Amino acid sequence: MINLTHGVLIEYALSLPPLALVFEFNPKTLSRTRTVTVQTGHAPGTRGGYDFVLPTETPRASQGVTVQPESFTLTILLDATDRMDQGDPIAAELGIQPELDTLRRMLEPKSQAPAGVQLLASLGQGGERGHSHDESASVLLFVWGLHILPVFLTTVRVEEKAHLPSLFPYRAEATLTLQVIEGNNPFYQVETVRQIAFAALNTAQSVAGSISLSFGASI
Repeated sequence: MINLTHGVLIEYALSLPPLALVFEFNPKTLSRTRTVTVQTGHAPGTRGGYDFVLPTETPRASQGVTVQPESFTLTILLDATDRMDQGDPIAAELGIQPELDTLRRMLEPKSQAPAGVQLLASLGQGGERGHSHDESASVLLFVWGLHILPVFLTTVRVEEKAHLPSLFPYRAEATLTLQVIEGNNPFYQVETVRQIAFAALNTAQSVAGSISLSFGASI
C-alpha cells in the first residue's frame, strides 16, 4: 500500500484568507537538490580551488565557491473521488478545478496588499494592467512533517487523469518544483537549528559507533 501523507502549501501574505492547498503525496517521490558552483578562475594553482595546508587556510581554498539554494521536486495527488462519493456538491460539479486554479494563482505575481486591492489590481482597476512594479512572486510555506520551509513555487506540471462530463478534471498528478528561501527569515532559521541539532546527533552516534568498533577489535 502507498503511504500517503498530507502536506500543505500556504501563501505567506496579507490577503485574508491566504491561498492554501492541502494535498496528499507519497514521500518516496520527494527529491531534494542542492548544488555548489565553483568558479576559481584560470590562475596557476587554482584548478578546483586555491592552495591550502592547514584547516585555518580552507576559507582561501573556497574563494569563488557559492552554494545554491536547495530545491524540492515532488509529485502530489489531487483526487476528488472520495468527496464526490460523499456527496460534496463542489467536487461533483467542479472536480479538482479549484485546486488547480489555486496552484495557478500561487505562480502569478500579485500585489501584497489586502485581498480587495489585489482583486482590483488583477482586473486592471487598481493601477497598471499586468505585472506592475508593486507586484511580486508569492512567498509560500511548504509544510510537511517537521518541515515548515519558506519557498518559491518555480514550476508546476499537471497531468490530468480523469474528467467529469463537464470536462473539469477530478483526478490529476501535479509535479511541483519549490526553491527554498534561505535568507534571514524565522522559518529558515528554525530549519537551520534543526539541521545543526540533527547533524550533531549523527556525529555523536558515529563517534560512539567508531569507539565501540575500535574497542571490540582491540579485545
